[in-house]
Amino acid sequence: MTRTTEAGEKTHLAAPARRTTTAASRTGPSHRSPGQLLRRATPWLFLVAPLALLITFTYVPVANMIYYSFTDWDGISPDRHFTGSDNYVQIFTRPELFRVFFVSLYYLAASGLQIAVALYFATVLSFNLRFRNLFKGLLFFPYLINGVAIGFVFLYFFQDGGTLDSVLSWMGAETDHAWLGDPTSANTSLAGVSVWRFTGLNFVLFLGAIQSIPGELYEAAQLDGATRWQQFRHIIAPSIKPILSLSIILAVSGSLAVFEIPYIMTGGATGTSTFVIQTVKLAFQFNKTGLASAAAVVLLLIILLITWVQRRLVPDDKVDLV
Repeated sequence: MTRTTEAGEKTHLAAPARRTTTAASRTGPSHRSPGQLLRRATPWLFLVAPLALLITFTYVPVANMIYYSFTDWDGISPDRHFTGSDNYVQIFTRPELFRVFFVSLYYLAASGLQIAVALYFATVLSFNLRFRNLFKGLLFFPYLINGVAIGFVFLYFFQDGGTLDSVLSWMGAETDHAWLGDPTSANTSLAGVSVWRFTGLNFVLFLGAIQSIPGELYEAAQLDGATRWQQFRHIIAPSIKPILSLSIILAVSGSLAVFEIPYIMTGGATGTSTFVIQTVKLAFQFNKTGLASAAAVVLLLIILLITWVQRRLVPDDKVDLV
């Protein structure tokens, strides 16, 4: 397209537009340089290894477990016969298979206690106190000990004439009670061991969240005459809400999946068998891998459901106190 000026000269108007389009087309997706393509692909190259490990050791075993749950496989024979939902029907209709979930109530109550204790000590030790570093180490130390070692230590602690009975006798309280001899005291004792062991984990989570709160907020609260309780209620509690929500999720899932301590100390005897212990026995003692896989799938779905409900009831709201 051209137009003629007063001097009779013809001016081309479309040439700059064509040059601009041509320049833009050179920088399009089909004309990217190898360096640009490499930069765009670099994040995906870093994700190859972790994604491969995640798929190989998480999603593939879960898929196999779901497949086994619909069979009568014994874990040894190469033959697997499809049984449909028969394994799931057994779990929900046989009382001895589903009753073990009630044992988790002991550990759920213990989880609530350990969160309360950890939150209390994290709040107290976040302020300037003498020997606070020593107390931090003492609280976190049990979590560093291997679960098998803890099980054997407390097995001798609760046995007849053991450490607990000796301490009670020194205090003048004679007792011949078998602490691991009946379901109530045995589950209470085992839940107490869980509190002793896992309080340190919650303590560290809470302490880290509390120490991330800006110090100016405490100074302003002190100038306004706020007490320690008021500082906790209006500053600390809203700030650590996401960590508290995470701790509750871990507590609920952990109380449903307890294994180490009761398996080592009692082997699931005297009414202390948890759902995981029962699943392990079904798979490796009674060679019912299909039924055990169905039990594991049920446990996974229950944990996911509880987590989803908890996240819906207590959503992660962004906290901004400044």
